[in-house]
Amino acid sequence: MSEPAGRDARGVADELRVNHRVSIPESELVERFSRSSGPGGQHVNTTESRVELVFFPESSRALSWRQREQVLARLSHRISAGALTVVEDGRRSQLANRKQARRRLADLLAEALRPAPPPRRRSGPSAGAKRRRLEDKRHRSAIKRTRGRGRMERE
Repeated sequence: MSEPAGRDARGVADELRVNHRVSIPESELVERFSRSSGPGGQHVNTTESRVELVFFPESSRALSWRQREQVLARLSHRISAGALTVVEDGRRSQLANRKQARRRLADLLAEALRPAPPPRRRSGPSAGAKRRRLEDKRHRSAIKRTRGRGRMERE
């Protein structure tokens, strides 16, 4: 029985689809497996279900230089020694953890590659706010005007 094109024997895609323009080939991803902590009992002690997915954006040929700069700038807090690492060990199955790690990495990169929102335009106070401010000034002025007269007439 043959596997569908674009997937390995276990059902994991050959490339990581980030968005409609960018996909990272399998050759640029490094997967490491280790024993996971957490739920699973004896199963956890015998299987390497924890997945560490590593991507090096600086040397990636799948990204243009602009995309590379954008990813490096926006994910600088997550990149250590040039490597963007995603660790997944929430599930008992290595395959499920692999798929989830790939999803998380794709989401991270998609978010980093999303265009920046347009800068906020400063706006002035609304007409109602201006009117209320002027009314308050008139009211305060009237209060202060009445203070002086009362004292002057008594003396």
